[in-house]
Amino acid sequence: MENNEIKSYLAEWGKRYREQLTGDILPFWLRHGLDRVNGGVYTCVDREGRLMDGTKSVWFQGRCGFIYSFAYNNIERRPEYLEMAKSCLDFIEAHCFDTDGRMYFEVTADGRPLRKRRYVFSECFAIIAMSEYSLATGDRSYAEKALKLFKDTLRFLNTPGILEPKYLPTQPGRGHSVTMILINTAACVRRAIADPALDAQIDSSIHDLFTYFIHPEFEALLETVGPNGELIDTLAGRVINPGHCIETAWFLLEEAKHRGWDAEIRDTALKILDWSWRWGWDEEFGGIINFRDCRNFPPQDYSQDMKFWWPQTEAVIASLYAYEATGDPRYIEMHRKANDWAYEHFPDPVYGEWFGYLHRDGTVAQDAKGNLFKGPFHIPRMMIKSSMLIDNILNK
Repeated sequence: MENNEIKSYLAEWGKRYREQLTGDILPFWLRHGLDRVNGGVYTCVDREGRLMDGTKSVWFQGRCGFIYSFAYNNIERRPEYLEMAKSCLDFIEAHCFDTDGRMYFEVTADGRPLRKRRYVFSECFAIIAMSEYSLATGDRSYAEKALKLFKDTLRFLNTPGILEPKYLPTQPGRGHSVTMILINTAACVRRAIADPALDAQIDSSIHDLFTYFIHPEFEALLETVGPNGELIDTLAGRVINPGHCIETAWFLLEEAKHRGWDAEIRDTALKILDWSWRWGWDEEFGGIINFRDCRNFPPQDYSQDMKFWWPQTEAVIASLYAYEATGDPRYIEMHRKANDWAYEHFPDPVYGEWFGYLHRDGTVAQDAKGNLFKGPFHIPRMMIKSSMLIDNILNK
């Protein structure tokens, strides 16, 4: 595309993202997800939005609280957005913490604990919700709560014995997921409150990503590696998760931009994006697949060649960030491919919102709009973030 064509293309999609966000996605969850009796949000809803299960994902209390505050701050200052965010935050504080300070993974509709896991993702999403709500309201107490919980989360991660290890000492390792999510978590808190621990953790995560997880011999970023970054040559150790890697790329590009487009971080992020696109993009059917094996053995996960909603959204954001960073039109082409395929297959033209789970050929595997893992997060984050990036590009 020529420069004028790119500008028209981006302007059109910026408009469409905002319209679909405010006219479809956010209203869907306000209608079908907000629990006006107990507080918080339900996410286990069927295609039409009917409640299938009152179990509440603690992840999504934080994710939803973040999204509605993020939309309020960057798209439109609607009071119902803050109402949703506050309901989720109140539910978190009333019901989602155990006595040891750690958070649950699932609770009942009225907040009684059901399950607690060894991960800290519930904490990370509560942290970003508190931070963004603080920015939305000007209430600094939420930023202070976010910072305290962030430091508690680092303590959980760094104190032996608090979190159960994934494997026994026979096979020690490092995980990509928590390394990458702490970059974004710290960056979200940093927008609301300053503290040296935030930049220190971002620096630490970037060091670990660059030192341990990037494997040039496979042109890949691996999900699990040994303590010193060595390949664990097993089915589990050879996993490439293209969606996670693409998400990491845009977290890094965001941090590079924060640092005045730091060249090392920017260039490494672009390398990760390019590698992960080649591993993830399905040349036969289109879309980003779930898993690959770095030695090209068959992946172990049963959903390995399915097309989930969230890797597509990460590719849309990352490609726009890459174009903003470089001005290279090939990233507009990457955006067009990812965006067109997602919009051709995921949105539900009858009941609104998006399907989440497709077969490799793009047909719908199951048509529920939410569960404990899918709800108001990746899709609205894509629409908000993409519209912001497009504004930045067009206003340069």
